[in-house]
Amino acid sequence: MSAEKSAEKSEPPVTAFMLVKTTPEWLALTVQERVDAFTTQVLPAIKARTTGVRSRFYDTEFYSARVTDVWVWEADDHHAYQLLVDALRETPFWDRYFEVVDLLVGTENGYARTYGLEPVATIAT
Repeated sequence: MSAEKSAEKSEPPVTAFMLVKTTPEWLALTVQERVDAFTTQVLPAIKARTTGVRSRFYDTEFYSARVTDVWVWEADDHHAYQLLVDALRETPFWDRYFEVVDLLVGTENGYARTYGLEPVATIAT
């Protein structure tokens, strides 16, 4: 089977936008305590439970009172994403330090794969 055919059959990465709001308990921590909490409580839990997961974090508290941060997680597949959520739920970050306001999960250009089209996207010039 050609590399092109095998790429068509592979599952697309899953992207999850976790919309969260900080809690008073998180805000009461110093900046260093927050960094320590993330590196000692969250990262080890994720590494122990799953592979193929990448993250980015966006501050939104400047523009929204309902959502203070957006965590963007990209997982190699749905199973890796499910393991990620299971791992996060076992840490204080889930509903203790942050309230999970909403989860928006999707795959990039899903419509294009469904209809056999080239993705339509803008390109910065």
